[in-house]
Amino acid sequence: QVQLVESGGGLVQAGGSLRLSCAASGRTFSSYAMGWFRQAPGKEREFVAAISWSGGSTYYADSVKGRFTISRDNAKNTVYLQMNSLKPEDTAVYYCAARTHTIVVVTRALYDYWGQGTQVTVSS
Repeated sequence: QVQLVESGGGLVQAGGSLRLSCAASGRTFSSYAMGWFRQAPGKEREFVAAISWSGGSTYYADSVKGRFTISRDNAKNTVYLQMNSLKPEDTAVYYCAARTHTIVVVTRALYDYWGQGTQVTVSS
């Protein structure tokens, strides 16, 4: 069983930055691909970013490419999402997800564990 706990959400003005963190339990964290997803009110949960077990490969949704950066620290069992140049349309609950496989995917259904989410609100 893997437990994921997100933190770092909050209220920020457009153009600002936030860094989300996701702390994971379990000794095999370093072998998992990790992802961030988000869900805005009335919308489906969508892919934001993903990272391979080593951190050597990263993937981003087109809507956040160039503004968001995913990274991980396997020694701390933590994955991060640095969000810069935030826009009102980035407002959503952000979820961390773990896939008990080394191959990175962007498909929500292929992730095995989810955190409880953290709210990010960007004001205009």
